[in-house]
Amino acid sequence: MLVLLAGIFVVHIATVIMLFVSTIANVWMVGSSSYGTASSGLWLLCNTTCEQLPVSSRDEASLKAVQAFMILSIIFSVIALVMFIVQLFTLEKGKRFYITGAIMLVCWMCILIGVSIYTARFTGRLPMSTNSHHGYCFILAWICFCFSFIISILYLVLRKK
Repeated sequence: MLVLLAGIFVVHIATVIMLFVSTIANVWMVGSSSYGTASSGLWLLCNTTCEQLPVSSRDEASLKAVQAFMILSIIFSVIALVMFIVQLFTLEKGKRFYITGAIMLVCWMCILIGVSIYTARFTGRLPMSTNSHHGYCFILAWICFCFSFIISILYLVLRKK
């Protein structure tokens, strides 16, 4: 049981770190431009230098929603990690980690909404570039989506023995 708890804890920490990286780094879309490789993220557009991401007025609300949901997913994931540690030392034997699992499900939902909006509104649109494709941050966000769902289900069915 201790090995299972340690494994879940390590995967949870890895998920938090990957969420931080995917939200902060600016490699959600990558493409070729006349200046070389260009990449854009949630915050900046980078060619040789990085500048504010140019977004049309009709896409601005979508970008703000993606930014907000990705930040919320980080917050909920960190809160769930803290709650797991607190519940690990305060719950009696045989109790379940319901609160931690519920918070991770909220994190999972935030990742789902944020990445789905990005996929629907910004896939393939990289200003002044050709041959655009998804970058590693986009892929990390989907990996975090899978991990957070698996972790939340494990928390919901896990008993402290």
